[in-house]
Amino acid sequence: MRVPLGFLFGVVFLIFAHPEQITLIIGGIIAVVGVLIRAWASGHIRKNQNLAVSGPYAYSRNPLYLGSFVLGVGFTIASGVWWLGVVFIALFLGIYLPVMRVEAEDLTELFREEYAEYASRVPLFFPRITVYKAPAAAKFDMDLYMRYREYRAALGLAFAWLILAFKAFFHI
Repeated sequence: MRVPLGFLFGVVFLIFAHPEQITLIIGGIIAVVGVLIRAWASGHIRKNQNLAVSGPYAYSRNPLYLGSFVLGVGFTIASGVWWLGVVFIALFLGIYLPVMRVEAEDLTELFREEYAEYASRVPLFFPRITVYKAPAAAKFDMDLYMRYREYRAALGLAFAWLILAFKAFFHI
């Protein structure tokens, strides 16, 4: 459900966006931060094999979703249309809060006490300021980044940015 709704919102977003140079610059910087958070997170997660507690997972239990949120905020700012921000926030909360709850239940089943201790120290979404002290901190793994095809987020950002820049340049 997340992916089809994301694409639908992306089409609506691109149709109604009225970007200007300043909104593209500010939104672009924020969106790139979101893509970088997602990239960092993807290089630290081995889904359902090990509990991810290193890298951005030492600050937030859901850095991939945090990165998506930051990316979405960047696009919304770039659009120059305030009500697209309201739609984005509503969709994000409606989709990702339930997903985060279900995933927390799944991780509790898989990792029991290890996850319970981690969850008691690391926030669900908004990051903590200090790093969670994991027993063995893993390093970023580029193979994981490639396996999860996270580069598609960067390609999507570039493609959408070209459309927004075109709209801004030609005042469409």
